[in-house]
Amino acid sequence: MSKLLAVGTVAFDAIETPFGKTDKILGGSGTFVGLAASKFEVNIGIVSVVGGDFPQSYLDMMKENGINTDGVEIIKEGKTFFWSGKYHNDMNSRDTLITELNVLEHFKPIVPEAYKNSSIVMLGNLHPLTQASVLDQMSVKPKLVVLDTMNFWMDIALDDLHQVLKRIDVITINDDEARQLSGEYSLVNAAKKIHTMGPKYVVIKKGEHGALLFSEEGMFYAPALPLAEVFDPTGAGDTFAGGFCGYLAKTENISFENMKNAIIYGSNLASFCVEKFGTQRMEELKNGEVEERLRAFKELTQFDIVS
Repeated sequence: MSKLLAVGTVAFDAIETPFGKTDKILGGSGTFVGLAASKFEVNIGIVSVVGGDFPQSYLDMMKENGINTDGVEIIKEGKTFFWSGKYHNDMNSRDTLITELNVLEHFKPIVPEAYKNSSIVMLGNLHPLTQASVLDQMSVKPKLVVLDTMNFWMDIALDDLHQVLKRIDVITINDDEARQLSGEYSLVNAAKKIHTMGPKYVVIKKGEHGALLFSEEGMFYAPALPLAEVFDPTGAGDTFAGGFCGYLAKTENISFENMKNAIIYGSNLASFCVEKFGTQRMEELKNGEVEERLRAFKELTQFDIVS
């Protein structure tokens, strides 16, 4: 069984959308990546840090879902990373209300020995130097390294980001981030420019408008499944990434053709994530639901050309 290592935040979120609001609930990129990847029954381990205020019940839930949490450091005298945000009516734009780095401010990830030979590594949205430090700890070169980043790191740590981009295979970013990183407005030209920075594959996430996969072999587009209601889009991008990596780990095939399938599987899981606040939907998700929605994706996109 392939090993998948995910490095990212395990955190508290407080979210307000047009559909309601929450107090502190479980969130974080590492959490969503882990829950999504666990649906493929791969050997998934997460590396993160939490404070003494983090409930043991959350860690137990992750373990029950097949996620190895040996790499989650607990700083008993510290507080867990906290983010609060409010979404606008379109559910695509949001305002950050509170960001408390807490234990994340001095986070130095330590990769457990058992995961230093992971075949796939997912580097969540963290400082590029933190991401690079994970790669430095691997005992063997991973078959595939996937990196997520954001505008913030492009603003304050662009040189460091360029250095780590040389060491990865896939970058996942949204359309605004792709344009900022490349300096190109056209997403096709943006992907071409980003290829020259190191990544062989560029995945551009477009939220409710799906995702694009670019490589020198071509490009592929997967739509997002139209949903009647979207309650909370907070973890959708990380769920997408976890599904993408989980599928590749399960199939042990990192070809461009198989990445097309991985994009669909990632998009499929992300469509569930947004249906409830936080991790709730992903925690209760059943395999039968996943298969049924995959068939809906197929019906949405498949057609015959009639001349």
